[in-house]
Amino acid sequence: MSLSRLKGGALPVKKTVRARFDGRALWPEEPLDLPPDTPGEITLRKAADRPTRSFLAVARSLNLEGPRDWSRRLEDYVCGEDQNSA
Repeated sequence: MSLSRLKGGALPVKKTVRARFDGRALWPEEPLDLPPDTPGEITLRKAADRPTRSFLAVARSLNLEGPRDWSRRLEDYVCGEDQNSA
C-alpha cells in the first residue's frame, strides 16, 4: 500500500491500514511506503471479518457485459480500432 504524500512530501495525517496480530506484534497486510524508523501512532479497532471470495466469484457478481470475443480482440475494443484490418 502506498501512502500518498501531500505537497512538500508530507504524509497524510490519518491512514487506515489492515494488520494482523501474531501474539507479539502487528503486521500490516500490505507493504507500507514509509522509511525505516518513521514514528507514528496506532489506534486499534477490531476489523470486521471479511469473507474471502475467489476472483471468479467476484467477477461473476459484477454482471459485466461485453462481446463474446472480448478476450481475443481486447486491443480492438480498448484502442477503438480494428487490428485485423491493419
